[in-house]
Amino acid sequence: MVRVLLADDHEIVRTGLKNFLEAASDIEVVGEARCGQEVLYAVAKLHLDVVVLDISMPEGDGLDILAQIKRNHPNLPVIFYTMHPETRYGIRALKVGAAGYVTKGSDPRELVKAIRKVSRGFTFISEHLTTMLTYGLRLGDGKPIHETLSPREYQIMRMIAGGKSTKEIAGDLSISVGTVYTHRERILEKMRMRTNVEITHYAVLNGLVD
Repeated sequence: MVRVLLADDHEIVRTGLKNFLEAASDIEVVGEARCGQEVLYAVAKLHLDVVVLDISMPEGDGLDILAQIKRNHPNLPVIFYTMHPETRYGIRALKVGAAGYVTKGSDPRELVKAIRKVSRGFTFISEHLTTMLTYGLRLGDGKPIHETLSPREYQIMRMIAGGKSTKEIAGDLSISVGTVYTHRERILEKMRMRTNVEITHYAVLNGLVD
């Protein structure tokens, strides 16, 4: 049986979620919390397998609460179940130590899957968040990886992401097709990518194209 703490400041959310989770034969909600202090108290007093935590909590931001949990209970998996989209908090949550991230707009069965998975020591992330992690690459100093590109490489990278062909790029920039190919190879090497599709994914996720 997976023992779960539900932390959300809305009673109606906790009640509905508790009823849904306990319909699963292998999950038991053993505690509830309405604010950050109640979360930390419950984590200290109860034997838990998983914490389900909202990001927006009274008496402590969810990310701060997570950091405190991980300091004292580093092996206790925490899943964020929140209204905030993955694009806003997903990667930050994983960096702080979250074991999973599920949005409240998703199918509730996703949360059941997440609880089961993280209770076995794995991380649960959606396909969208996986894509963000794959293409939202960062350098060691935290800067976006596209900042390694020269101004011309950056310009061509955006044009590739915008769907322009090699010939069109060459014409627009008054350079040879061979020069475009050379810039493209350098772009792929610097950004650790292999195809134009990967360049496009990265540019879209990082807001580099109109």
